[in-house]
Amino acid sequence: MNEGNCLATGLPGAARRWAAFALCLTMAACSPAKDDAGGRGGAKGPPEVGFRVVHPEAVPFFIELPARINASQTAEVRPQISGVIVRRLFAEGAIVRQGAPLYQIDSSLYRAAADQAAANLASAEANAQAAGAKAARYRPLAAEQAISQQDYTDAAAAARQTRAAVAQSRAALHTAQINLRYARVPAPLTGRIGRSLFTEGALVINNQTSPLAVISVLDPIYADIQQSSTELLRMRRQLAAGGGAAPMTAEVHLRLDDGTDYELPGTVEFSEVTSDPATGTVTLRARFPNPQGLLLPGMFARARIAQASIGNAFLVPQVALTRNPMGVAQVFVIGPGNKAEARTVTAERTLGDKWIVTAGLKDGERIITQGLGKVKADKPVKPVPEGSPQLVGRGPGAKASGARPGAGKPD
Repeated sequence: MNEGNCLATGLPGAARRWAAFALCLTMAACSPAKDDAGGRGGAKGPPEVGFRVVHPEAVPFFIELPARINASQTAEVRPQISGVIVRRLFAEGAIVRQGAPLYQIDSSLYRAAADQAAANLASAEANAQAAGAKAARYRPLAAEQAISQQDYTDAAAAARQTRAAVAQSRAALHTAQINLRYARVPAPLTGRIGRSLFTEGALVINNQTSPLAVISVLDPIYADIQQSSTELLRMRRQLAAGGGAAPMTAEVHLRLDDGTDYELPGTVEFSEVTSDPATGTVTLRARFPNPQGLLLPGMFARARIAQASIGNAFLVPQVALTRNPMGVAQVFVIGPGNKAEARTVTAERTLGDKWIVTAGLKDGERIITQGLGKVKADKPVKPVPEGSPQLVGRGPGAKASGARPGAGKPD
């Protein structure tokens, strides 16, 4: 028993209790104070924070726009003669080669016309041979004045007329042979053919409005991207003011209607030089490889395109940037004497998980990315590179790792 307890035993009961209470207060006041980290007997040091060194770079300017898939080549199969389809010579949905026969049209009338043209040609050739021989015999006779000059002139003209008739008959035969060949409808190009819009037994005519089938080239394939002319103009003005530049070629990525990303990137082929007056949009065409035929004409998608680049921009992790109620963005920078400095920055766009900062930072500055929960403006900090073992797994508001084990536990 200590001296205080011995003195308290000689007092009455109530006085003894008050004396014991005063003694406990005195002992508590004299006990060592806890530090802010929860430990005892030590002064608190500056909070430990993780930092990242930032450097300016050219940052691509991404935009997301609606797009529609179109075949790179399309051909409508149409008949060039009239007749009844007697056979379909292809499998619907298959790959067809240029020049391969697709339909067989009844050719009996066209074969007969070709035979008649051949007979007419033979008759014209016979007449031309007889007329030529007659003109040849009359020539020396006319020179000897055995016949009149007019008789020879008439014979020579008849020979020329029969030769012209031969040329006409030969052309008619060639036309008949072409029509006969058109009885087998060929593929105008190599590609994938769709369903047949006419069946066997259907009557087709020359120059009809409805095609027999449609052939499309799907590899490569096009994505026609629509961009508002107003947005295009605003983007170009912003780039001109901020020192940005549009790239000569741009890579494009597609997001399909089911929310998945198309794995193969495309490239911009060209941009229209005029704006559509009906919609106020400008069309950009991108070319995509499509070896598996996943993209089909008529599909809708979202195109993500790096249409321009912003020079001298900084990529700052999103966890390092905060905004006040007025929407002003700021980051903490490690200044002279390892003091945290609140810096106002300009950040209007994101790229992945980073903010694109276009003003407010300098090359080589250290921004605080970890331990932000204990950082105060103009107060010293203990900086370590982000991702250091003592900071791994700590978020922006995590406590510094300098506290001793057991700190913060109740007594």
